[in-house]
Amino acid sequence: MPVITLPDGSERRFDHPVSVAEVAADIGAGLAKAALAGRVDGCLVDLSRVIDADAQVAIVTARDEDGLEIIRHSTAHLLGQAVKVLFPEAQVTIGPVVDNGFYYDFAYSRPFTPEDVEAIEAKMHELASQDLPVSRSEMPRDKAIAFFRDMGEEYKARIIEDIPADEVLSLYSQGEFIDLCRGPHVPSTGKLGAFKLTKLAGAYWRGDASNEMLQRIYGTAWPDKKALKAYLHQLEEAEKRDHRRIGKQLDLFHVQEEAPGMVFWHAKGWSIWNTVEQYMRRVYVDCGYQEVRSPQVVDVSLWKRSGHWENYKEHMFFTESEKREYALKPMNCPGHVQIFNHALRSYRDLPLRYGEFGACHRNETSGALHGIMRVRGFTQDDGHIFCTEAQIEEEVAAFHEQAMRVYADFGFNDVSVKIALRPDVRLGTDEDWDKAENTLRDALRRCGVEWEELPGEGAFYSPKVEYHLKDAIGREWQVGTIQADYHMPVKLGAEYIDEHSQRKVPVMLHRAILGSLERFIGILIEHHEGRFPLWLAPTQVVVMNITDRQAAFAREVAKTLCARGLRAADDLRNEKIGFKIREHTLRRVPFLLVVGDREADERTVSVRTREGEDLGAMTLDAFFQRLAEEPAPNGY
Repeated sequence: MPVITLPDGSERRFDHPVSVAEVAADIGAGLAKAALAGRVDGCLVDLSRVIDADAQVAIVTARDEDGLEIIRHSTAHLLGQAVKVLFPEAQVTIGPVVDNGFYYDFAYSRPFTPEDVEAIEAKMHELASQDLPVSRSEMPRDKAIAFFRDMGEEYKARIIEDIPADEVLSLYSQGEFIDLCRGPHVPSTGKLGAFKLTKLAGAYWRGDASNEMLQRIYGTAWPDKKALKAYLHQLEEAEKRDHRRIGKQLDLFHVQEEAPGMVFWHAKGWSIWNTVEQYMRRVYVDCGYQEVRSPQVVDVSLWKRSGHWENYKEHMFFTESEKREYALKPMNCPGHVQIFNHALRSYRDLPLRYGEFGACHRNETSGALHGIMRVRGFTQDDGHIFCTEAQIEEEVAAFHEQAMRVYADFGFNDVSVKIALRPDVRLGTDEDWDKAENTLRDALRRCGVEWEELPGEGAFYSPKVEYHLKDAIGREWQVGTIQADYHMPVKLGAEYIDEHSQRKVPVMLHRAILGSLERFIGILIEHHEGRFPLWLAPTQVVVMNITDRQAAFAREVAKTLCARGLRAADDLRNEKIGFKIREHTLRRVPFLLVVGDREADERTVSVRTREGEDLGAMTLDAFFQRLAEEPAPNGY
């Protein structure tokens, strides 16, 4: 009879097969009430799973990451059930968990309305309050196809047709609703309640634009109403900070259908871009990088040799000229290897660091595009370090220090570090991957950094250290990476001469601090809510006159500010000063200078901040001293 070993090492002995729920009850009534599922010998299972042999068992509750995912997946089923109750002719398709919630795609004869969504959410709460048992059953694959087709669920039958013929499938039912699912799920709908449906969207069947359009209902679910309320508040804040909305308000950029996934930068947005790029260019110089430039369009033969053709082809754009096929580069790394290979390199040359503001193109699906956060054409602060194995640890440690300094300069002080480990489809041997992964770990230890590991999330050619920034409202953004690559230099013939006059293959470190500049600027917009620090603001100062009598002096002040390197403008319109102040405050201009008769006579300016603080009248020299107090990287 089973001996159950718990996470703390204690044991529970039973004289009969026992379910996970019974194990939880044996531990205590409180745990039995909180239990959602179990983990038996490392596998997530339902509470109803019976254990008939010795096993390691952990009880999963809403406090666990697995428990939260189970809540969200079960709430997706509750959404499916509510839709089928209210709209019996609707067909259910897929309903996965996504970041912070879930969605379900439906096929229905007419578009759902916001009123429909309100009714669906109300029905979900009603079904949750009924505390309907959720039960698991199994069915052979061919029988399941017929079963769902007889129910009129054609999409579900088509999903099952793609599953191997000899598989036995698991089904979950609650009330009259039944769905195909691996599980596990909560034991009853009463475990659900802290949820909210958030939006409607269109979605192509199987994500293919050539297929029919379905209706996607998104929702979020949390362990309790307090957590739900906090997340909904975050959503409200995110809506106010949406970079697309602020980009339009501040006249920074736009995108349009004729160039999907490409950005039209306006003058003010390009000012931010240039400030960011010039800042990073100084980082290149300070950290010993040589800035280079590689071609946009390269013969596909290079991409075949690099491994991109085999592993990344579906994300690339192609063109043809004179019967030769070319690809727009999705990455800069093969080009940098060509620059390295153009001369005979010695071990004395290493480490050799190249940096490039490389414009890349990737064929993202139209449904994945999102403002300037997810685009098809973008520029990276990309760099590659060619070094010996012995130099990897020092280079990674130096990069870490660079990255943390840059993030702090842009206003991000909460940064987490993760290592993305080998994916299933990859280049090279396990020995190479062991070496690369352990070297990254050693480098982070050297920096005194704690990190999280992400199994299976590395690039096909190397593991990578990832930097995740937490923004002003608590969201995480993955930006910078450094990757230790043993494979691409071999595939592309990179070599150097070592101290024994032998040819050796260098290790190639792929690194970027910001990643895509487009995406990083989008993150900056949302983090600062368009209220950029002075050194980043596209317009730093606006000078405004009260009447035409002060126009000449206001114009003179603006010119003086520009001559001192500030991005300044004058506003001499025949408008009331209150109107001007309000307009430029809404445009998030950091400093507003007002010139009236007294200021013109005394050659001073009345200074206001965008926060509404009146700093009083001061000379221009005093104003420059005040600007020097604003936080900024050295030289800004």
